[in-house]
Amino acid sequence: MRSISVDARRARLAHRHRLAPAAKADGAASVARSLVALHATDPATVFLSIAARGRDVTPAAIEAALYDDRTLVRLLAMRRTMFVVPVELLPVLQASCADALAVRQRRTYGRLMEQAGIGADHPGGLDGWLAEVEEATHRALLARGEATGAQLSADEPRLRTKVDPAPDKAYSRPVSITTWVLVMLGCQGRIVRGRPNGSWISSQYRWSPIEAWLPGGITPVPPEQARADLVREWLRAFGPAPVSDLKWWTGWTMGEVRKALALLDVAEVELPDERTGTATGVMLADDLGTPVPEPEPWAALLPALDPTPMGWRERDWLVGDHRPHLFDRSGNIGPTVWWNGRVVGGWAQRGDGEIALRLLEDVGAEAKTAIEAEADRIAGFCGEVRVTPRFRTPLERELSS
Repeated sequence: MRSISVDARRARLAHRHRLAPAAKADGAASVARSLVALHATDPATVFLSIAARGRDVTPAAIEAALYDDRTLVRLLAMRRTMFVVPVELLPVLQASCADALAVRQRRTYGRLMEQAGIGADHPGGLDGWLAEVEEATHRALLARGEATGAQLSADEPRLRTKVDPAPDKAYSRPVSITTWVLVMLGCQGRIVRGRPNGSWISSQYRWSPIEAWLPGGITPVPPEQARADLVREWLRAFGPAPVSDLKWWTGWTMGEVRKALALLDVAEVELPDERTGTATGVMLADDLGTPVPEPEPWAALLPALDPTPMGWRERDWLVGDHRPHLFDRSGNIGPTVWWNGRVVGGWAQRGDGEIALRLLEDVGAEAKTAIEAEADRIAGFCGEVRVTPRFRTPLERELSS
């Protein structure tokens, strides 16, 4: 069995994740394609992940890719997490992740609506009532082109129907089903989140019909093939890696992961690590002999929830002993400082716009100079915008105060 060292994995990461100087991308879509998907739970992550990897990118250029050129699109996918992905990957993500998510969301919201008696007088019951509301909402959005939930509920009054999600609890309050219906339509691939109501760090989005991104809608793909296609993309970007990392990243069952791998030509490899011992990983067979040159020295400031450290479940080979400083209690990673494929510190933006750094190990004068230059570049990218991660970590809180 071929053995691939930690240093070799870090070299692959430098090139394939567009972090080495020679690997920088020329546009936002190129960055997303290299990483399969950009984490978008925190809107700032998308912009800062691209800024770390792009040549001369600006927030305005990223917004253009998202909302004018529409080469990128935002959706719920793996692990019911928000991502920004290349638009051409939509059919794969819809069939491999979103369709199953739509069923789960319909079951969850449907149970609450049934308990409230919604649709009881409709000839088709709740299913018939909800189908009418969804269709009317989609038509209203097609007519408007782009709209907020409030605007759509004015067009379709049934969206303002209220449900008490926990009627037996003193803290519970009735809520309208507007957001529930829009989330279900999004999971079905009929609508997408469009422009935010604010700057690029805002998470309050307007909605657009999927036809604005794909005029014919999303092309159906058999789910088994879609899962294999997504695994292929992940292995190209994140392999070699243990199968357990792939299972975690996708959120699928191990059976679904193994069926997807069975449709691909993959090879098993040894992944030796002096810290954790040797593990077995998988990679695409045609990638096994691909030469990976040693990258030039590189520094990066990656944002909270960046797709590189979030691409694997086991991250000791990247993070080392620094985990307590850089993760919150739920396992979300905060802003990190990188040098040559390793996390060596953390960073935060202060109220005056300064990027504050904390190195957690001695990296030498050359690395410090490169890291400080990168901090200046990220501060310039942010301009007047101030970024506070949605999930805050101990070091980020300390540095930002």
